[in-house]
Amino acid sequence: MITKMTKYSFIVYHQELNSFLETLQSLGMVDIVRNNKPIDQKSGEMFDQIKRYKSALKRLAHFTPSIDAAPSHTVSEAELLTTVESSLSLLDANKQELDSLNRDLESALPWGELDSQDLSKIDALSLTLHFYVCSAKRFEDEWTQKYAIHELNRENDRVYFALITKKDEETDFPLQEVRIPQFSVSDYRQKIADLESYKTTLESLLQYLASKSDILQSQLNETIALSDLYLAGKSSVKEADDTLALLTGYAPKEQDQLICAQLENTSVYFTTEEAKEEDNPPVKLKNNWFTRLFEPIGELYMLPKYGELDLTPYFAPFYMLFFGLCLGDMGYGLVMLIGAGLAKLKFKEFKPYLNLLQFLGFGAVLMASLTGVFFGAKLNELFTLPDAVNGFFFSDLKMFWFAIIFGLVQILFARMLNAIDSMIRKGWIYGMANIGWTLLIIWCSFAYAETMIPELAMPAWLSYLTGWGGLALIVLFSSTEGNVFGRIFKGAFSLYDITGVFGDMLSYIRLFGLGTAGGILGLVVNSVAINMSSISYIGWILTLIMLLVGHTAVLLLSMLGAFVHPMRLTFVEFYKNSGFTGGGKAFNPLKK
Repeated sequence: MITKMTKYSFIVYHQELNSFLETLQSLGMVDIVRNNKPIDQKSGEMFDQIKRYKSALKRLAHFTPSIDAAPSHTVSEAELLTTVESSLSLLDANKQELDSLNRDLESALPWGELDSQDLSKIDALSLTLHFYVCSAKRFEDEWTQKYAIHELNRENDRVYFALITKKDEETDFPLQEVRIPQFSVSDYRQKIADLESYKTTLESLLQYLASKSDILQSQLNETIALSDLYLAGKSSVKEADDTLALLTGYAPKEQDQLICAQLENTSVYFTTEEAKEEDNPPVKLKNNWFTRLFEPIGELYMLPKYGELDLTPYFAPFYMLFFGLCLGDMGYGLVMLIGAGLAKLKFKEFKPYLNLLQFLGFGAVLMASLTGVFFGAKLNELFTLPDAVNGFFFSDLKMFWFAIIFGLVQILFARMLNAIDSMIRKGWIYGMANIGWTLLIIWCSFAYAETMIPELAMPAWLSYLTGWGGLALIVLFSSTEGNVFGRIFKGAFSLYDITGVFGDMLSYIRLFGLGTAGGILGLVVNSVAINMSSISYIGWILTLIMLLVGHTAVLLLSMLGAFVHPMRLTFVEFYKNSGFTGGGKAFNPLKK
């Protein structure tokens, strides 16, 4: 759900503006309306500083923190950022130079060890070396009789050779002369060794600087706080010849008493009122312990607008079960469930995400039990199970229809959710069209199911109620504006949306497809591993390695698909049928 907000309006004497904003910042509860982008040179510099901190922290995250490689001179906190940036810049330049030298070494190797001193001695004898390379087929043996040729190397069906002539003597050799590398092979190798040593020194320094990431993060937070404070002051409306500043802020309603008590101790005049949707207040989500785990998934798309229904509690169970259908393997679900539980013992700062991973793993165990797939194998093939248990497992055809029906349930749920929310917020007339669509979709579903299973036929009275009743509600209430005839015409035209509902329903086939694909990949891994067991002596070792590596790869690949595709179903099919508009901005109070 979305936390109710209170709107605060402040009138502040201009000389007290900064101290008042610092008071609000210490309070850490009020989101002052302000720009989220630079508005002048000073704010631009602050935003650039923030980008520098974020970039440095992102790059440092790739280095293992270590205090063993401390530099000879002490790096103060003031010069920490510039030291990190200069070290990273030197490392990038070092890598570029290493890449260039390695390419030059590759081109120098076929020519052998051409020492610069030997070339100078040849030049002193008034002789000149001309270098050539050609394919072995094109190289002619009579060249060695006609010209003073010395073959240097034959490699990859190519011939590298030198032609010796007197200085300034023109040659009529039929090939185009090539330029040899600037340095010898040994020179290149020495340069590369020096750069590798310097690279190790830089990486050690960056490992030490990575151990200071908490200081950089603290400096970043301080810069963000200063930026918020500055923008809040600049965003105020100046009145009375700039002697008064008008500010607007928002805070959660449950904190009104505490905030007002603090503001009473200041000389600032303020008023409070309940925030309205047209004010576009910031959004702060407030959900229970389970739903809160899925908030980061919803925020990947966008936040709901203030006053709109927060869909997180409603898509969370569906997402968990859809993930399980896409993963399609109880064994993989158990790995996620146990692995995330063990990871919580070490990575306590990631506990919410690991809790989410455990619930997704539980969803995989639950939904994959419908097919009985365990690490790519069917349980009824691994063990002898009673007929009653075997009858519980779904065939591929049943899973295909189960995925579509499950998707249809979510679409109907979304339509009814939209209807109820619209009736509560706007009035009963605004929810009738979606109730009509729900009835019509139910009628169409049973009408189709009846063609395959006659026992599913609805009673005649119920068929008339859902079919004709649904059509009537859609035609009469799809449009709530204009005269009766105009509304009926628009309602009849809106029946074309049935094609969109059909397309939405087919989108849920991906739940079946991904789950089946993951099971087949697991089956392939098992088949290859079992075939390896027939190899003498080391067969079982290779089998274990194949099972471990293969199933790990399939698990990671399946997890990626199981994470993305239910998200797509949520953000497209579910959000669309729920009438979600979104576009809310996150609650971001001034704070230190």
